[in-house]
Amino acid sequence: MFKTLISTQELADHLNDTDWVLIDCRFDLADKEWGEEEYSHLHIPGAVYAHLEKDICGPITPTSGRHPLPDGKVFIAAMQRLGVNNNSQVVVYDATGGGMAGRLWWQLKFYGHEAVALLNGGLPKWLTEGRDTVGGIETNPMGDFTGTPDESMIISTEEMKTLMGSKKHAIIDARAPERFRGEVEPIDVVAGSIPGALNRFYSDNLDKNGQFLPAESLKTAFEALLGSLKPQEAVAYCGSGTTACHNLVAMAYAGLPMPRLYVGSWSEWIRNPNNPVGKG
Repeated sequence: MFKTLISTQELADHLNDTDWVLIDCRFDLADKEWGEEEYSHLHIPGAVYAHLEKDICGPITPTSGRHPLPDGKVFIAAMQRLGVNNNSQVVVYDATGGGMAGRLWWQLKFYGHEAVALLNGGLPKWLTEGRDTVGGIETNPMGDFTGTPDESMIISTEEMKTLMGSKKHAIIDARAPERFRGEVEPIDVVAGSIPGALNRFYSDNLDKNGQFLPAESLKTAFEALLGSLKPQEAVAYCGSGTTACHNLVAMAYAGLPMPRLYVGSWSEWIRNPNNPVGKG
């Protein structure tokens, strides 16, 4: 069973296994149909496509962030439509080092499905190695996926407020440093961060070739970030609860307990103008 990362060679060795499900998660916040269009032009053989906002996330509400959790029945139905069975080995990939696919990796874990792995290096590595690709739209037989969300893996905005200033809990922000510091904000209406948060830009989990750093290097980096604080008592967030999952993949790969996820993240936090904003 693959539970964190899988290499391109390991995927290639299992590409025709009937109990494996390969899911393409490419998505661009600025062009929301780009990923599906790219998938239809070229993808890894056997892959089906999951749209971040139609299949993985729920509709935005006046109090939610940009990528809220979907209704459980809706998510389960989407996974069944993609062919996921309860005994499936799922592999997810994208073209951005796992920044998008990490959300589905986490969400399947949230529903109790442990056999899900992120393709290390994603589609770019697959292409660089000259491996086969196909075009068109692929489908799988209907799956029997079921699951129950583990609410202990998430945290609400109200709970987040109680953690600010806590000496027992770390808050880890996965956004780029300039967004974390509040110097720029290309997506949300307010710039800044949750006061007291630490910054671990998700791209820092990758090497120059877009592959995850060695597990030991990641372990050292996250332990240095957290200091004396325990990983399992930390909270991960980003702009909308998507790239924060990349840090959760990295920590799991490093053999560390996973923090909870603040799904609403910054885009939900700023819905309430009374919530404090950190700068610098």
